[in-house]
Amino acid sequence: MTKLSVMSRLSTIESMNSDDERKLNEAGIHSTSELFERCTSKASRKSLAKETGIPEHFMLRWATVLDLERIKGVGMEYAELLEACGVDTVPALARRNPEHLFEKIVEVNAKISLVKKLPTQKQVADWVEQAKELPRMISY
Repeated sequence: MTKLSVMSRLSTIESMNSDDERKLNEAGIHSTSELFERCTSKASRKSLAKETGIPEHFMLRWATVLDLERIKGVGMEYAELLEACGVDTVPALARRNPEHLFEKIVEVNAKISLVKKLPTQKQVADWVEQAKELPRMISY
């Protein structure tokens, strides 16, 4: 899977405010998959930032969170949790030790309560394996 499988509303991105959502809508972007496609390259992020007035680093952050959603079983909440654990890209996830990452997920979620239901250790191991197989989509 190289593209996002679900076209979710932009409002599902927790780190996006309504003003940024409005600006993206005005630029013709109405879904997470449209945003992801417009944010995979540095040049396209720069262009979109200029068009919308939204800082380029926001575009990159949203793209990396959405990139994690390409992994089966990782939705927006788990992507945000992975980011809080220091795993902000698919290649970074591919390099992680599943056991250590699971421990970190439990620790981080205990502090900041991002998700109600934690993934299992088996799910985390599966995410790492999937990440190893996925092609890179974001260029820096």
